[in-house]
Amino acid sequence: MRDIFFFDSMLTPKIITFVYWLGLLSAVLGGLGSIFSGAVLQGLGVLIFGLIGIRIWCELLIVLFKINENLQKMANKAE
Repeated sequence: MRDIFFFDSMLTPKIITFVYWLGLLSAVLGGLGSIFSGAVLQGLGVLIFGLIGIRIWCELLIVLFKINENLQKMANKAE
């Protein structure tokens, strides 16, 4: 509990996983909705680029937190 109140550990990387799955679900539902409404090419575009885009966005966010973790390790070694 102390980690959360004093920012000793990050909570956001755990939330990013949830956001990733929510983004995948929304991209699939949006793509399938477009396909079934008659816009087949648009639906396929949403499926392909939406799935790839949400993955890239979440990976970039995770990279920022990994950089933070590595910087903390380096700072702790320097002490």
